[in-house]
Amino acid sequence: MILIADSGGTKTDWTLLDGAQVVSRLRTEGLHPVFSTPEEIVAHVRAEVAPALASAPAKIFFYAAGLVSGESGKRLEDCFREVFPAAVTQCSSDLLGAARALFGDQPGVACILGTGSNSCFYDGDRIADNIRAGGFILGDEGSGAHLGRMLISDFIKGLLPPDLGMEFVRRYGLDYPAIVAKVYREANPNKFLASFSVFIEEHRSHPYMQRLLRESFRLFLQRNASRYGHEDCPVGFVGSIAVVFREELCAEMRAAGLIAGDFMKSPMEGLIRYHSIS
Repeated sequence: MILIADSGGTKTDWTLLDGAQVVSRLRTEGLHPVFSTPEEIVAHVRAEVAPALASAPAKIFFYAAGLVSGESGKRLEDCFREVFPAAVTQCSSDLLGAARALFGDQPGVACILGTGSNSCFYDGDRIADNIRAGGFILGDEGSGAHLGRMLISDFIKGLLPPDLGMEFVRRYGLDYPAIVAKVYREANPNKFLASFSVFIEEHRSHPYMQRLLRESFRLFLQRNASRYGHEDCPVGFVGSIAVVFREELCAEMRAAGLIAGDFMKSPMEGLIRYHSIS
């Protein structure tokens, strides 16, 4: 039995495989290797995951957002060994999970466009090159947080077209002090900013929104995906922003001379395929 997990900031999707056959699926809260203590992780896996499995896994492949060092991966592997002592465990970044889901054992540029953004060149086996994402303050171009930041910045500076500005006020009832408090004083400002991607989608045909989307995606491609020097390889995407705004993103990719690969909202189906074969 193989247990695969894809963990983000808010949820973790688990799939138990017997060969290529899906035995069970499960969704629990997100397990963040930075913000969760080892004791919390062990307690969560023991209480929420282990009882839901038909049998103990022989192998565990855990992909997590925020897993950026070998040390944090080792801590996670130790946690899983406490609950499943006989299992061989491999903990990796969500970026490697996206690359494996998108390309299997073939090379390509793997990108994540969700609340945040990230990218890498995957050589068919490992992440061979990675341009730092920078987070929602220093980077994350093309992400939900970046799109929301651009929208909110234009709103507070009076740069939104009047029709969109009035609709924004009617919809959210936010003024400048409230926005400043949300971004600079409350928890998870990146998620607050990314929440406005819904508003952007609802008004995506507006010329202003088209310009905003194209500019954000152009920046992502220029500062990230176009810089790996593998123009002959496809560029694939995992994440809700990439899927929802695929049309605008592909237009910018064509302008940049990039080859579009697969688009996936979630990497799980691709990971099932990858681990069923490998």
